[in-house]
This record gives sequence, structure tokens and C-alpha cells, in this order.
Amino acid sequence: VKEVKELQNFSPQVCTHRIRSCSSIRFIKSKYVCVFDKSALKFSHQQRLFRTSAVSCGQIVQFKLSDIGEGITEVTVKEWYIKEGDSVSQFDSICEVQSDKASVTITSRYDGIIRKLHYSIDDIAFVGKPLVDIEIDASKGVSPEEDVVETPPMSHEEHTHQEIKGHKTLATPAVRRLAMENNIKLSEVVGTGKDNRILKEDILNYLAKQTGAILPPSPKAEIVPPLRKTETVPAAPKDKARKIPLPVSRPIAFSGKDKTEPVTGFQKAMVKTMSAALKIPHFGYCDEIDLTQLVQLREELKPLAELHGVKLSFMPFFIKAASLGLLQYPILNASLDENCQNVTYKASHNIGVAMDTEQGLIVPNVKNVQVCSVFDIAVELNRLQSLGSAGQLGTSDLTGGTFTLSNIGTIGGTYAKPVILPPEVAIGALGKIQVLPRFNGKGEVFKAQIMNVSWSADHRIIDGATMARFSNLWKSYLENPASMLLDLK
Repeated sequence: VKEVKELQNFSPQVCTHRIRSCSSIRFIKSKYVCVFDKSALKFSHQQRLFRTSAVSCGQIVQFKLSDIGEGITEVTVKEWYIKEGDSVSQFDSICEVQSDKASVTITSRYDGIIRKLHYSIDDIAFVGKPLVDIEIDASKGVSPEEDVVETPPMSHEEHTHQEIKGHKTLATPAVRRLAMENNIKLSEVVGTGKDNRILKEDILNYLAKQTGAILPPSPKAEIVPPLRKTETVPAAPKDKARKIPLPVSRPIAFSGKDKTEPVTGFQKAMVKTMSAALKIPHFGYCDEIDLTQLVQLREELKPLAELHGVKLSFMPFFIKAASLGLLQYPILNASLDENCQNVTYKASHNIGVAMDTEQGLIVPNVKNVQVCSVFDIAVELNRLQSLGSAGQLGTSDLTGGTFTLSNIGTIGGTYAKPVILPPEVAIGALGKIQVLPRFNGKGEVFKAQIMNVSWSADHRIIDGATMARFSNLWKSYLENPASMLLDLK
């Protein structure tokens, strides 16, 4: 204790890190370094000298997963854009998470260094729980809603190394993830893309040069070579009838194994929705539509839409015709409460369109179709399809639907049995368009463009007559597209 007090006379603000015997004492504070020779200090017993070093005074903040909305309490971590030790700035992308409704990119609220990732890929993260630990500058302070944990000491040399390692490199999140999985530093890879951007091929080439590894082939059935002639069944004695050798059968070895995966993301949402749909008594109704005139009209309008950069399909016409029909039969654009005591008639026609994506079945909806033109609907469909293919649809795009159409015919099939999506009360499934022979009013055979439609309605509040009348009205709009002009607003 006496020695420490004597040392404090030289520098009252010394941060001691550890004690060890050495030939000199170094006091390091900020940018000033003072060296004292041991001969300048006199002690009454064996000398014990202090070695000090500068330490970082950052605070580690537990960055919590904030509320995403729509009552979501948990999400699945799909991809990390950073790793421990990386430097991040405000609004930098940290990770991508997926709920049962949409994919969301989480961004940083702080400038600092990532110290800990609380979850791995495909782990379930909970709202309000820590997502990552970020070391920030203590002088900047933290928001009161964030928790500060103990900051481990870090030497000045190590801090400098972390800053260098956190240098930004041009690469997509998928390439960063590939590099992270193979323990490859992006700073060691030469990018061949634009502005030295690192591509997936650059990572694969780097990995091949370092290890020479080749991806293992997929499991295949083991091929058993045919038996040699010497392995055939022994010949019968000469005095007996000659027999034909029988081949010896061997079981085929197969090395494949069963794989179990958790139900997550859109699959989890589908399980929840379809389980609720089983409680609804479905009423089915089917019919066929002659789209010959609509096919001709679309061919005439396609070049005009392409001039505006819009792809015009049949779906905008189907959606607009459905909206005109809902104006006449609003019960199909309603919802029934859980106790089956009240029916709510929806003012907006938010018509959903079922889409088949790599992430699974999703149903985004076109908002306020009752005030949209066919061209407006086409523009919105183009946007939803682009975001759906990229897995970037937002929560607002996937919620609030009041009526649904499924264009299953683009894949195949004529009739279907669509399942209602609660809390909606009706849904339609459209089959593929076929060229079939039909009779006109004069009894003459002509070539017709035929499409089948299958409706499902909640039979608790919708009777068969209402569904049939709505279908007939919808059919008349499509078989005679000019008639839609009379009811357009």
C-alpha cells in the first residue's frame, strides 16, 4: 500500500492493469507516456513494479428486438449481415428476420462494434429480448430503454485491430454469409465485380485455392455390379437336364436419411390459418367462363400498358369484375366475429391474390379496388409480384384482406376446392384457360377460350343463391368486358 501511495505521487491518475516484476515503470494515460527507471525509486523491501496499459471505456448496449406490430411476439432469424467484431453505424442492416406475416430487416440504432450475437440462423428471437450486444462510445451515452452491461477491458492495440477488421467491403448479404460460414475474411478476397465488389464466384474460387475441397455428391443408390460368369449357379450333372442359371438378387444399398425441420415463417402462418379455416362450413360452387372477348381486348391493351412499363395480365380484369360484383353483394365482402353474433360489412375492397413463392404460399392484397382502374390494379400487382419474388413484402401488404382470388390455373388444373382465409367469408379459384369447342346461339361450333372458376363461401352467413348470383354477375362482366364500363366509377 505504501508503494502504491509513493507511485501515486508521480501520477495520481494511473489505471493499474496487473502487477509483475519488470525493469521499469510505465504510466500511460491518453497520449502521454512517462518512463521511470527503477533506480530512481527506493523501497524498504523487494521491489514490486506496476505495468499499466490504456483501456477502452466503451459501454456495451443490449440492442433489443423492438415490436414489429400486428401482435407479433416472435420471429425467425433468417440471415445475419454482421458478425462479432464488425463495426456498424446507425441504420446499417444487422439481420433479416421473418415472422408469420412478412420478412423484416433490422437496422442498428448505434455506432459501435458488435460484441455478441444472441441467436444463430433459424433460431426463434423474441420481441423485447436482446438481439445483439453493441459496444458504443461511453461519451455518447445510451437511451434509457437500453440495458448497459459490464464492459470488458480492451487494449489500445486490440481496439485498432478491430477497427481495421471492421473495414467495409462491397459484397451482398448472401456473399457475406457464405464467407462467414467458411471462416473466410473478406479483406483477403480479391473482388472481380464492379468497384471491386466481391461476388459469390470469388468466394468459391478462394475456397478452392485454399483447400481444394469439392462439395460431396448427393446420396445415390449404390450400384451393385453384375455377377461374373464364375459366380453363376453350378451346372447340373451331365446326366440331368441342362438348367438355365438364375441371377442372384442383392438388396440395393441406400445411404439417404430422414430429415426433420421445424415449421417456421410462412409455413407456420399457414398452419395457424388453415387450422382456423377448418371450423368454417364451406359451400362450393363452380362454373365456366367464356373469355374469348376478354382475350381479344387484352391483346389490344397490352402494347399500351407496355409503353408505361406495366405488364398487363388477365388478373386485373378478374379483380375489378369481382369488386363490381361485391358492390351488389356486400355480404361476400364481410367478416363474422368469433361468437357468430355480428357481421361486419367492409367498406374497402382489399382483394387478395394468392402467390406461390420460394418462401411458400403468401396472399398479398390490392387495397381499395373499388376506386381503382384496371390499369391501377395492374401497376399494384406488378409491385406485389416483384416484392413477393424477392421475399420483401411488408406487413401492410399481407394484412387487411377482405376477399381473395387464387389464380391456381397458371400452374395447372381446371377446378379446385379453395379454402377460405379467416376472417374473410369467400374465396375464388381460377383454373387454366383452354381452347375448347362450344356452340353459339345459332347452333354453330366455334373455338372458345374457356376458364373454370371454383367458389367457396362461409355457409353460416352466405347461402347458395347469393353465391350463384354473384358468380353470374362476375361472369357477365368477363364475357362481355364492355359491360363493365356501365358500372365503373
